[in-house]
Amino acid sequence: MSQLWPDRLQCLGRQQLQVQYQRLLPDFLQLLAAEKIPAGVEMMSRYVDLYLPFAAWLSAQLRDGPLVVGINGAQGSGKSTLTHILQMILEKAHARRVVSLSIDDLYKTRAQRQQMADGIHPLFKTRGVPGTHDIDMATQLFARLCSNGTGQDVLLPRFNKASDDRYPQDLWSKVQLPVDIILFEGWCVGAVAEDEASLAVPVNSLEAQEDPECTWRQYANNQLAGPYRQLFAHIDILVMLQIPDIRHVFEWRSLQEQKLQSSHATKQNSDSGHIMSEDDIARFIMHYERITRATLNEMPSRADIVLKLNEDHLVSQVVAGPGR
Repeated sequence: MSQLWPDRLQCLGRQQLQVQYQRLLPDFLQLLAAEKIPAGVEMMSRYVDLYLPFAAWLSAQLRDGPLVVGINGAQGSGKSTLTHILQMILEKAHARRVVSLSIDDLYKTRAQRQQMADGIHPLFKTRGVPGTHDIDMATQLFARLCSNGTGQDVLLPRFNKASDDRYPQDLWSKVQLPVDIILFEGWCVGAVAEDEASLAVPVNSLEAQEDPECTWRQYANNQLAGPYRQLFAHIDILVMLQIPDIRHVFEWRSLQEQKLQSSHATKQNSDSGHIMSEDDIARFIMHYERITRATLNEMPSRADIVLKLNEDHLVSQVVAGPGR
């Protein structure tokens, strides 16, 4: 049986695991190639010891209505890759209707964020922190996805990070109801507000120099305590990708940016947009640092599943919450 996935959560017998391994192997290898991830021994081991049993366990959690799985992780931790792998297995091995949704696709438009920058604080021009997502749109989307509208089509928003703006609606994805599982991933998915006193002490030079009066981080914290809390209440199962240390965010976010640059290298239209330099990335991730640090400290104790990452960017341990 699996050596990584907890035995008490194991839903697959040896024969089932072997059958799924053989049947889905071509799809798994194709997905790794698309993600530019080497299909080495370690990754193949996790295919058997983690991804296959994890998907089987999620499938077994279905009750009435769609199961909403929140996937949290710092920038570059591998949330999108995990989501794609789980979706592939759930669809092909368990015949589940799956929707994958990133909180990054729920950002407000560039014009809307400029209005926030002009009216609240200049730092809100940069996407990322709570307040820069369109929570009204997100709430309406979850309501539609969780409805009983059999046969109805639902549009899924898409955000173009290269141009830093929302794609036109005719380029959004489409899914037909009903759905079984919603995989909702994002760097702040499931995050909670900090204690007010902790906001007073800057965590980096960006906060110290550009938000000395605490206006920006106070507003973002209030958003976590209010609208985002209501949005995250949809989550049935919270999964956390736990990075070894905050210093890995820059390194892994840089790799993510390289992939983005590669994917747009051959495009000659407005989608190619601006690709961030290392200095851009260093400044960019300072916007995320406070909530990332707070989440690393508090979320492991309440998440349903914690996937601990090692220095090589691979899951090295799986910890199930006490209620699982």
